[in-house]
Amino acid sequence: MRTVTQRVSHASVTIDGEVRCSIGQGLLVLVGFEAADTAEDIEWMARKLLALRIFDDERGVMNRSVMDVGGEICIVSQFTLHALTAKGNRPAYIRAAGRDIAIPLYEKFVQTMQQGLGRPVSTGIFGAYMQVELVNDGPVTIIIDSKNKE
Repeated sequence: MRTVTQRVSHASVTIDGEVRCSIGQGLLVLVGFEAADTAEDIEWMARKLLALRIFDDERGVMNRSVMDVGGEICIVSQFTLHALTAKGNRPAYIRAAGRDIAIPLYEKFVQTMQQGLGRPVSTGIFGAYMQVELVNDGPVTIIIDSKNKE
């Protein structure tokens, strides 16, 4: 399970010309799954993201989490996070989980994040062609991989 998490002052997802969701200050989480991912990966990632201290405190130091600042969360599925680019110029996506595996993992991740946050999170639509708009605040962008816990 891999995420690219961006601290945003605003983000939205548009599908077929209609705004699916829009958030203010918070996190835009792009998430990709591979076949080896489990409920343990989801739990670990949710705990990590909800506690990640990337929002400024009163001294301007990144010392607060999305929960501390009452921020919103938007989660967007993105299988391209598992692109393999070592050979040639066309990425290979063989490590990305297929729909039958990825959809239940995505739904479980959204549910776990909502439970941890204590309120609903916004989402795109799994597998849809989406336009994601954001104002990256900082910029702050964090890549986290549950299989490589650095």
